[in-house]
Amino acid sequence: MPNIKSSERSVKTDALRRSQNLSTKSAVRTATRKVTTTIDAGNADEAKTLLTKASSVIDKAVAKGVLHKNAAARKKSRLAKKINKANA
Repeated sequence: MPNIKSSERSVKTDALRRSQNLSTKSAVRTATRKVTTTIDAGNADEAKTLLTKASSVIDKAVAKGVLHKNAAARKKSRLAKKINKANA
């Protein structure tokens, strides 16, 4: 436990930020997992609608500063590539 007052406060805010970031990361993982399981099930049309929702969740994570913009672009690109491969 820190001895300095400002350090004590930062420990509290860091814990709050960490919990919020974990929640956002979990939402991103859940959205991407839904897309991949739908593709594996063979529902390419439904996967396209889930892709738009997943990309929205990913973009919100970027806006919050949880994900880097290039990491988000990579995730969206890989999901789109899987859907295109399933359609072909």
